[in-house]
Amino acid sequence: MNDLMLKLFVKMQTLMNREEGQDLVEYALVVALVAFGATAALKTLGTGLNSAFTNISSTLASSLTYTPAQVNAEAA
Repeated sequence: MNDLMLKLFVKMQTLMNREEGQDLVEYALVVALVAFGATAALKTLGTGLNSAFTNISSTLASSLTYTPAQVNAEAA
């Protein structure tokens, strides 16, 4: 039983001293941070683009609509 516990202890010490897995975790955290930043930036960009196209649409719509006075003037 002591032999098994000693082997388990040695195995745990070996796993704790290895640093290869830490690099993977660090890269995963960096990727998650970049993804979060990109999502926030694209949301802001999307809001700005939506506002710009709404302004363009309303400007075009107001310049293309005729008032009743203009319709009557063209008919005469």
